Amino acid sequence: MNAPLPGRAPRLKLQFGLYLALLHVALLAAVLAFARSRPWLFVSLEAALLVSCVIGYRLLARALEPLAYTQHFHSLLQDGEYAARLLAPGHRRQPELEQLVQLFNAMLSRLYEERLKLGEQQGLLDRLLEATPSAVIVFDFDGRISVLNAAASALLGVDNPIGKPLHYWLDAPTERRARCAALLEQLDRIPADSGALLSDSAGRRYRGQRGHFHDRGFKRQFLLVDELTAELADSEHATYDKLIRVMGHEVNNTVAATASVLDSLLYYRDQLAEGDADDFSTAIVAVKRRNVQLGEFIERFTRVVKMPAPELRPVELPALLDGIVALYREPCRSRGITLAWARRDTVPLLAMDSQLMEQALLNVVKNAMEAVEATMQEQGLNAGTVTLALHREDGSVHLSITDSGRRLAGVPASQLFTPFFSTKKGGQGIGLLFVREVLNRHGYSHRLAADEHGDTCFELWLTAPAA
Repeated sequence: MNAPLPGRAPRLKLQFGLYLALLHVALLAAVLAFARSRPWLFVSLEAALLVSCVIGYRLLARALEPLAYTQHFHSLLQDGEYAARLLAPGHRRQPELEQLVQLFNAMLSRLYEERLKLGEQQGLLDRLLEATPSAVIVFDFDGRISVLNAAASALLGVDNPIGKPLHYWLDAPTERRARCAALLEQLDRIPADSGALLSDSAGRRYRGQRGHFHDRGFKRQFLLVDELTAELADSEHATYDKLIRVMGHEVNNTVAATASVLDSLLYYRDQLAEGDADDFSTAIVAVKRRNVQLGEFIERFTRVVKMPAPELRPVELPALLDGIVALYREPCRSRGITLAWARRDTVPLLAMDSQLMEQALLNVVKNAMEAVEATMQEQGLNAGTVTLALHREDGSVHLSITDSGRRLAGVPASQLFTPFFSTKKGGQGIGLLFVREVLNRHGYSHRLAADEHGDTCFELWLTAPAA
């Protein structure tokens, strides 16, 4: 669109007009001296003053006209009207003013093109941020979250994150802390322009990268977070499979050969003295028992690696859990541990492999019982608790198994659900590895962390069928 011809600059025009008026009034007063003595000269000078006044006014108007265009150009910039164009005066030719108007219009055209280009780039960037599976978190100059995409919102799992730093939820009271507080703490500790491997309390693993860009001459930081759980799990599974196969082959061959030799050695027992024969038999039996234990140790790892694909069938989860509670109630009671339900909702049938799921939950309850027992012995306590809670949520069924063992204090989240790590003395970490494998194959989200009271809580979210 074209802007109308701008008005004059009134204040400056008034000042210059007043100056010209005063100047010509002074000159007129000087000319009055010739009014009687030389009237024709007086009339000529008066005419000259009138012509000078008219010429001065016109020159003033032309001199101030570029300033009026400049003010109107400034107004267009202030209002962001980059599509507007200035019109040069058409009633007279002024090359200087036309050149100025062309310069202003060229600047407006360039600004309009840059604005369109930036708008298109911003639209593309917004679409890319929403489409990318990577979590993108952008911070302002003070380190507060200013932009995040859908993947980042799902990852953080907090309400109204804009305008808050990452450590906001870590410094908040316990009941307001984010469910992914362990991951947020690791993200907050990533140094500038570097990356790190991270993990949360559910065993998921991520790659975090902190970078920066310049905005108006100052640095702003951003975080890129990619989940690597599936890739690392596949890689680890292939590595463990190869390792366990090699170990199993060597150990089984050795155990089988050794067992045969030991059985043969028992035939020589009768050829020894009576006292020596008993010691000989005891030693041979002890070695055979150790061989069997070594074979069972390898077999436990082999069961994790060679786990069959789950056969999904409708299962009553409360009934399955009742069986586990009945199985461990007496062992818990004999240790001074109370095993009971805190909440038991009626939930629909769930599609799962009942045998694999039962074995996984047996491991969880057994670990909880052993953790409570260890803590009771260390602290001289007479009682402990293991509680189960089952309730239905929107679109899922939530199961929690909480124990008073409190064995996760100071344990990094990255070490949980990893092979060969255990909080139990002499443990190999096979139980939690088996649990993770079963739950991952079912596609169930899970988490192992301390709750707001410091108790150890294993949480499991099972997908419920649509109502």
